[in-house]
Amino acid sequence: MKFVPNVGRVIRRAWSVRFLALAGGLSALEFILQSMGESFLSPRIYSLVTGLTIGATFIARIVAQRDVSGDGE
Repeated sequence: MKFVPNVGRVIRRAWSVRFLALAGGLSALEFILQSMGESFLSPRIYSLVTGLTIGATFIARIVAQRDVSGDGE
């Protein structure tokens, strides 16, 4: 396995990384709120939003991003 030459830029600017961070945050939020016995959304809504976020991650992963993909380098 080999990293892309601009791995730092990819981590900072790629939408796929941002969506994955959002999905992780949503999963953590769901766990924390349910552990405390509080939830303002149903588990189905959390699952739906997390699933849509992960779906957006897949799409963002295959779409070339001008400032990130290295086309101009």
